[in-house]
Amino acid sequence: MNVILELRNASYRYRGGTLALDEVSFAVEHGRSVGLVGESGAGKSTLISLLLGLSAPTAGQVLFESAPLSLRDRAQIRTFRRSVQTVFQDPYSSLDPRQSVGRIVAEPLRSLHVARGADAAARVTEALTSVGLPPDAAGRYPHEFSGGQRQRVAIARAIVCHPRVLLADEPVSGLDMTMRTQIIDLLAELGETRGLTVVMVSHDLSVVAALCRHTVVLRGGRVVEQGDTAAVLGSPREAYTRCLLDSVPRLPVA
Repeated sequence: MNVILELRNASYRYRGGTLALDEVSFAVEHGRSVGLVGESGAGKSTLISLLLGLSAPTAGQVLFESAPLSLRDRAQIRTFRRSVQTVFQDPYSSLDPRQSVGRIVAEPLRSLHVARGADAAARVTEALTSVGLPPDAAGRYPHEFSGGQRQRVAIARAIVCHPRVLLADEPVSGLDMTMRTQIIDLLAELGETRGLTVVMVSHDLSVVAALCRHTVVLRGGRVVEQGDTAAVLGSPREAYTRCLLDSVPRLPVA
C-alpha cells in the first residue's frame, strides 16, 4: 500500500473554540482517488486546508509519504508543494485576468523553482495539450475562454509540475451538465495517463461515484462512514449517508 497523504486522528479548533474537525482519519493511496462528501458545514473546507498544508491540526497529524508534515520544514514543504496541487471551485476568481494563460500555468514552475525559460514554455505547452487546449492558448487571457475552458486552464496550472495528488474542491459545481461530464472525464483520464490521484471534495455524490474509488462521508466535522465507493454508496450503513443519497435521484454506482 503506497500511502501519499494521511490524516491520523486530526482535529482542528478555531481560536474562538469552535471544533471544525474531530479526530478525522483516512489515507490517500497512490492510484486510489478519494471522495470527501458532506453537507455545508461538514468540515470539508477545513479538511482541504489541512491536506494542502495551509493549516496545521490542533491535535493529531497530517502525514506526507509516512512522515509528519511540518510547516516549518522548508525542504519537506517544497517537496510537498510539488507533489500536491489543487483546483478550486471557481475558475473565474482563481485565474488572474491580467495575466496570460501561459504565465498563469507557468506560475508553479517559477514559484517552486522547477523550470524557467524554454523548459518552462515546453512544460506549459505539454500541460495545456494534456487538458485539451491548443498550445496557442498560452498567449490568450482568461476572459477569452468559456467557464469549462477556464477550469481546464486551472487544471493545467495544477498539473504542470507533475504532482502526485490533485485536490479538487468542488471543481464542477459551477459548470453546466455537458462541461461537468467533460471535466470529470478529463480528471479520470489524467489519473490513468499521469498516475494522478484525485481527492475530490463535493456535495454531489454522482460526481464522487463517477470518479472516486474510496469515499469518506463527513458530518459535523466527524467521519461517519468511509470505504469503497461502491459499498458506501451502494449499501450505506449510516442514515446520514442514505439521506445524502436520497437527494441524488438514480445515482449510478460503479
